[in-house]
Amino acid sequence: MNVSENLNDIEQQLRQSADKGNISTLPNVIAVTKYVTIDRANDAYRAGIRHFGENRVEGFQQKQQALPNDVTMHFIGALQTRKVKEVINDVDYFHALDRLKLAKEIDKRATHTIKCFVQVNVSGEASKQGVALDELDTFIEELAQFDNIEVVGLMTMAPLTDDESYIKDLFQSLRIKRDEIKALNLNYAPCTELSMGMSNDFHLATEAGASFVRIGTKLVGKEE
Repeated sequence: MNVSENLNDIEQQLRQSADKGNISTLPNVIAVTKYVTIDRANDAYRAGIRHFGENRVEGFQQKQQALPNDVTMHFIGALQTRKVKEVINDVDYFHALDRLKLAKEIDKRATHTIKCFVQVNVSGEASKQGVALDELDTFIEELAQFDNIEVVGLMTMAPLTDDESYIKDLFQSLRIKRDEIKALNLNYAPCTELSMGMSNDFHLATEAGASFVRIGTKLVGKEE
């Protein structure tokens, strides 16, 4: 697998999707390296990727230590409160803030402001984590009490379905909600970003205005 060629193909799809959605800025590509070796992660770096995502504490620590120090590290998975202290101060962006207990622990352990995405369960699936769309406003308000948390945006994961119009509607719903929160001009929740779209649906997320897409298999493959 040639990561550079994969990235070229992805960037071409990003441009096409952005044009289709009348989006002026392409999203940042986060290389999701949880299933690949450090060597493959370094291949992605050499191809030009500077954003890397991991969803396990151990994997995050390994990749961060092995990659050059100019990368931006994203923790993209669920984080147990007992493991917050092990990783939170090394995270550039945390993509899965979904409950007050976790927010409280992050605030307690952080030595600086942590850029967080609130995870939203837009589809309402019982199997998915995240704050329900109709409970999001209240959750955002409650986060005002935590000095070490900055809500930079919203994150969601679309269901596994071939219904692209449904997925696109979900992404657009999150964009609308992001715009509503952004318009409130909250100092602790500027909410300017959207983290949505993975290997199978990043083109739809881009069309809907994603600012970060999380791509694993189609970029770096799956080795482990």
